[in-house]
Order: sequence, then structure tokens, then C-alpha cells
Amino acid sequence: TKVLTYHLARHTFATTITLSNGVPIETVSQMLGHNSLKTTQHYAKVIDTKVSTEMSALQEKLLERNKDEEDTGDMKVMKLFR
Repeated sequence: TKVLTYHLARHTFATTITLSNGVPIETVSQMLGHNSLKTTQHYAKVIDTKVSTEMSALQEKLLERNKDEEDTGDMKVMKLFR
């Protein structure tokens, strides 16, 4: 088990609670009292895998939307030829 230190609590807050839930890094930086975004960007590196996962989900949504639009478009063309 890990001992909950001040640093670990701040790190968990920055990564798990704020950044991974879409809070802008500038806001997190202000909340933590950082003078520079570079300090906060250290925490952001931890959630790079989340970005990858979210981009994959977005790609799937866009592909599905494109497929739906193609299907709808095909139906419109078929109705024109009836």
C-alpha cells in the first residue's frame, strides 16, 4: 500500500480527478497554484494513454456516422429512381 503524501494527493487530484475528466490544463494549473504550465504538463504526461483511447473512440463514432450518412444517401438515390 502507498502512504498518501501531500505530493501523491496533488498528483492524484491533477491526473485522476481533473485532467482525465476534461478540465483544461490551464485551469488545473491555477487550481494547483503553479506559476508555469510546464509544471502542470508533468501531470498531463500521465494521461497520454487516455488521449489515445479517446481518439480511437472518436474515430469509431466518425466512421459510424459516415456509414449512416452513406446508407441514408443510398436510400435517397434509390427513391429517386422509383
